[in-house]
Amino acid sequence: MHTLTIRALAGATVLSVCLVAAPAFAAGVPCEAVASSLQAPNVTVTLAEAVASGAFTPPGRGGRGGGGAFASLPALCRVAATLKPTPQSDIKMEAWLPASGWNGKLQVVGNGAFAGTVSYAAMATAVAAGYAAASTDTGHTGAAANTFAHEDTLVDFAHRAVHETTAAAKKIIDRFYGEAPKLSYFNGCSTGGRQALTAAQRYPQDFNGIVGGAPASLTSAQVFGQIWIYQATAAPEAALPREALTRLHDAVLAACDAQDGASDGVLENPLACRFDPQVLACRQGSDPGSCLTAPQVEAVKKIYAGASNPRTKEPIFPGLERGSELGWSPTPVSYAVDWFKYRVFKDPGWDPKQLNFDSHLAEIGKRDNLILDANDPNLTPFASRGGKLLMYQGWAEPGIPPRNIVSYYGKVQKQTRNAAESVRLFMVPGMGHCGGGDGASTFDMLAALDTWVSTGKAPETIPASRTRNGAIDRTRPLCAYPKYAAYSGSGSLEDAANFKCR
Repeated sequence: MHTLTIRALAGATVLSVCLVAAPAFAAGVPCEAVASSLQAPNVTVTLAEAVASGAFTPPGRGGRGGGGAFASLPALCRVAATLKPTPQSDIKMEAWLPASGWNGKLQVVGNGAFAGTVSYAAMATAVAAGYAAASTDTGHTGAAANTFAHEDTLVDFAHRAVHETTAAAKKIIDRFYGEAPKLSYFNGCSTGGRQALTAAQRYPQDFNGIVGGAPASLTSAQVFGQIWIYQATAAPEAALPREALTRLHDAVLAACDAQDGASDGVLENPLACRFDPQVLACRQGSDPGSCLTAPQVEAVKKIYAGASNPRTKEPIFPGLERGSELGWSPTPVSYAVDWFKYRVFKDPGWDPKQLNFDSHLAEIGKRDNLILDANDPNLTPFASRGGKLLMYQGWAEPGIPPRNIVSYYGKVQKQTRNAAESVRLFMVPGMGHCGGGDGASTFDMLAALDTWVSTGKAPETIPASRTRNGAIDRTRPLCAYPKYAAYSGSGSLEDAANFKCR
């Protein structure tokens, strides 16, 4: 065992921290010695320092979403490194290693949007749960435009940075603790969800288990779908102000909320809802405050239907689901705008209104524009190693239409050997993008994954809750797709005990 030295603290505090800081593992090296003892090509350790409990302050904007997680962090060894798998690469990564109480496992956490920063808040959550954690800026910092500065930079963002970070983190863990992690997991949502599927498809040996939420996994088509949704309401006559969206959402609930046996403000299975927005169309003498104009009705139909080729009517990408209306935005998804600006058209002044769904669709099939796609449904190499993939997404998602993950899951079941024992999908009723919404959107997917990997028993349900005004006011079981939670017919609608998966 070794003692973790804590810097810049009063003497009594140093003594108390050091007494609890020696990890009970095989002999490794002190935190500050990781840099000099690490033998790893293309890895340069730039920082290796002990951090006292609650003493970490994230640099720059890296603390967004961290809240009190940093204040409650245990003592840890913080290692930062630069990775250069190619001469143009400049991948920044960090590994955080608990000084005591390490559970013997590594959790690599994902990014959002075009990344550009280490995900400190997610690392804090992982360390608080006993994991050694790692994260990367994916090879660039700052604005989305920097993702496309060089082809190697884009490749690093697309897949290489997470792989290289994982390999480096395992070596750092081995040096510090004197033993490699017993299990390695990846956990991410949105871009992190794409990173999750990319890892399962490209690097099946990296992780024992993977959690991927709301994956931006089919970028080449997804960006067209997102601009389609924006263009549907871009004309002033088709705009859907907040009061119109509320009216629409209320009508959807009135038509479909009770289909699962419970009128609770959430659609458990939106695919069963056949609500037609035409019923809200204004008629002669109608109160304008109680109906939708013809252009508005047409806009809603286009959003539900999703993008399609205007000539062949062939679908391009799914639309948003019934029940998601309160999350719709009049502005385009920035991820899609930036992709077209900096990758496709190479024009920082490009306007999403300029996208032509007739002449520009050829961009989908161009090889150079497929670099972020992670839609290979054959996960047999990952599954054959015993790997477990747990995917999830909210049915009320307003950014990445959720039928994409449902479609992908169906293809995986057909093309991956032993998929039933290796892949699970959980759809979250009423949840928006990676969280929020009216449904029960607080859950622990990683704990479910860890149990699955450790015991071999796949999860059929995952407990979830909803918090309002600082208190839990609803619990629900999340059901392994295609099942959904249905009300038993008696008892409180807010209690998970009264719902069963069917």
